Amino acid sequence: MTSPTTSVASQPELSKIERAKAELCGLELAPRLEQLGRAGWEALDEATLTIRLKWLGIFFRPVTPGRFMVRLRLPNGVISADQLELLAEVIDRCGDHGSADITTRQNIQLRGLLLEDMAPLMQALEASGLTSRQSGHDNARNITGNPLAGIDPEELVDTRPLVMAIQARLLAPDGPRNLPRKFNVAVGGAPDSFLLHNDLVFLPAEHNGELGFTVLVGGFFSAQRNELAIPLGLWLRSEQLPEFTLAVLRHFERRGNRQQRNKSRLMYLIDQLGLEDYRAELLATLAEPAGLAHDGSHLVNRAPRAALGVNPQNQEGLHWVGLHVPMGRLGAAPMQELAGLARSYGSGELRLTEAQNVLIVNVPAARLEALQAEPLLQHFRPDPSPLQAEAVSCTGSAYCSFALISTKATAQVVLEELEQRVELPHAVRMHWTGCPNACGQPYLGEIGLMGAKARQDGQMVEAVKIYLGGSMAADPRLAELHNKGVPLVDLPDVLEQILVERFGGRPRPPAVS
Repeated sequence: MTSPTTSVASQPELSKIERAKAELCGLELAPRLEQLGRAGWEALDEATLTIRLKWLGIFFRPVTPGRFMVRLRLPNGVISADQLELLAEVIDRCGDHGSADITTRQNIQLRGLLLEDMAPLMQALEASGLTSRQSGHDNARNITGNPLAGIDPEELVDTRPLVMAIQARLLAPDGPRNLPRKFNVAVGGAPDSFLLHNDLVFLPAEHNGELGFTVLVGGFFSAQRNELAIPLGLWLRSEQLPEFTLAVLRHFERRGNRQQRNKSRLMYLIDQLGLEDYRAELLATLAEPAGLAHDGSHLVNRAPRAALGVNPQNQEGLHWVGLHVPMGRLGAAPMQELAGLARSYGSGELRLTEAQNVLIVNVPAARLEALQAEPLLQHFRPDPSPLQAEAVSCTGSAYCSFALISTKATAQVVLEELEQRVELPHAVRMHWTGCPNACGQPYLGEIGLMGAKARQDGQMVEAVKIYLGGSMAADPRLAELHNKGVPLVDLPDVLEQILVERFGGRPRPPAVS
């Protein structure tokens, strides 16, 4: 269905992308997927190939032409063993082309698929309770929440039903289909639910002794600007979150900038209107009054837990076991093994974290020793090194045409070398991203690294910009530029010095050969 808010006739100034969206909504491609697959990807027009298919969660990758990526929606990062096994089978059929990534939005991306795979895949996803709908381009992305929801001894609110209710409202037939840009929504449920990098954030807060949520808006990272969300001045009850979220997106759909894509995120609209007028306009769109005046204070007061290792749940006798997935990269065989372990030792449920790790939940105490002895846990370790534990990485140049370096492979090599050089007293959160679009969230890292180019010996070589000082604690701040161009060949030396001087690292003695 073409969005009535963006008809080509009524808005001749629309950008090329907006015109393509207004001419045909990507959701209308769903019943045509089998036909499109038979015709082949090369028969698709550019707008369908690079824009509209993303409404179904299908991504053309120029660096792997003919091999597509599918991004799932996994609200709150919850997935079952049966669902994970299905995804493993999907990428296993892709042979050497197949792989999967855990993303910083608690979901999974499948890689290496052919266009003719899409129709049966979408049917299989739906049958298993999964969807990839509206997971890309100008849509509300996967809604995140506390990965420990329902099992967390420190939990303030179980975010799972809230996240599910918001997703159901947004994906309903009358939900938003044509936003000016992507939009990130997150619901906090624990004292360590740092989520201020999202466009719309609900954080637990008390009002007159009642627990609900304060609202923050406008957080985002981009090549042009980076902001943390700011208080909107409203407090909501849990049951108001879905309709309020819909109202925010409907208002953004009508009022957001459709002429300048580099100025079309929500914070630019807030800047344009002013916070007071933005809030007034938004509240005027609600069918029923919602929200009480609030100062924005909340109950989130520390950085997110790594959630790795063996941890007691709030259910007596049960534990979650957090496993580190190096750079969030998964293959078919490890996915199948993870599903089997979750089913054999736990309740058959797994959780994904924004740090790109995985948790097996509901493991009885009597089963912990046997689980920890499983061979897979030698690779997906519950006790990774301080550098590996919270290392986050975007896709990198292996699959993304914007990336200037191969982030995942480079990061793994550099971290392994640093482990041999430096002993650290505590974990250091390191975020790697391949380009200024900042998908790897470098500004949240204690150390952030962004792909770049630098001149060395008269030639341009692969390099990184280094950012330092990001904090997700009670006094949050974004990392700031420290070095604008370190060639990759020099990176271990530079990072070793930073770890020693700023993070209490101690050089290890040279290995004796």
